[in-house]
Amino acid sequence: MNRPANLDVLLQPRPPSPLQEIHDERFERHGVRLLLKRDDLIHTTIPWDTDVLGPVDLYPPGNKWRKLAPILRAAVAGGHERIVTFGGAYSNHLRATAAAGRLLGLPTTGIVRGDELAGRPLNDSLARCAADGMRLHFVSRSRYRAKADPQELARLVREAGADGAYVVPEGGSNALALGGCAELGRELRGAADVVAVACGTGGTLAGLAAGLAPEQRALGVPVLAGGFLEGEIRSLQLAAFGGPAGSWSLAEGFHHGGYARVPAELEEFAAGFGARHGFPVERIYVAKLLWALAALAADGAFPRGTTLAAIVTGRP
Repeated sequence: MNRPANLDVLLQPRPPSPLQEIHDERFERHGVRLLLKRDDLIHTTIPWDTDVLGPVDLYPPGNKWRKLAPILRAAVAGGHERIVTFGGAYSNHLRATAAAGRLLGLPTTGIVRGDELAGRPLNDSLARCAADGMRLHFVSRSRYRAKADPQELARLVREAGADGAYVVPEGGSNALALGGCAELGRELRGAADVVAVACGTGGTLAGLAAGLAPEQRALGVPVLAGGFLEGEIRSLQLAAFGGPAGSWSLAEGFHHGGYARVPAELEEFAAGFGARHGFPVERIYVAKLLWALAALAADGAFPRGTTLAAIVTGRP
């Protein structure tokens, strides 16, 4: 693939995404003002040349772009000819990386958790990755878990045919990505008392907290079971900022059975919220975030008079 001539346009900083007030009695009856930080609309600020870049709807919006943009700048500046990264069968990060690679003319490889998937038809998520040119390499779950070991990581990359590629961690969460997510926090300074975001690997929350003002608090809603994120976030902040940064906490127990699990009650909630407020609610992250915030408001977790901002990290 040839690199587009307007590469700088793709990787330049974006104007702030819109901040939208939502009137919803599930919050207002408890004295909580709800704002939506519409990072799902961040792509609409780009001056598109669709003949060069392709359809707008394939662009990776939201927190995925905030995390990927500084990583991609480093990969391009370093002269790398390929990106290799990791994810499960329904990974938004894999889809975003594949789309960004297509737009940048930078080949991508995705190392996918679950070697049993190799002989099956691709699901919609992985099919989108392949359509955007990503080479998929399936590995066993045990080997995937071992990728934190540098030697095993090197073997996985080599077996995937990606020697010399720029390695992006699962979820795109590293020190560079946290710098991009800190800008999200800076955009929200003074706008809310609590800023909430759904969490997969924790990188967005770790950077967001660092960018907020001292009097603000970041709240993360994990979408995976396991209770492992607190240590991960502390490690990410140590790598990016040299130590703890900002005020943050986690609201556990709203994963609805695990990653990519969308039981009927969550589906009904998301469909109703979207219909009421006129925007499509992404199910894996955003629906769980909004559900959690409504439940926490009902439980009195936010004092009356609180302004709460929920980050809409992506689209369905």
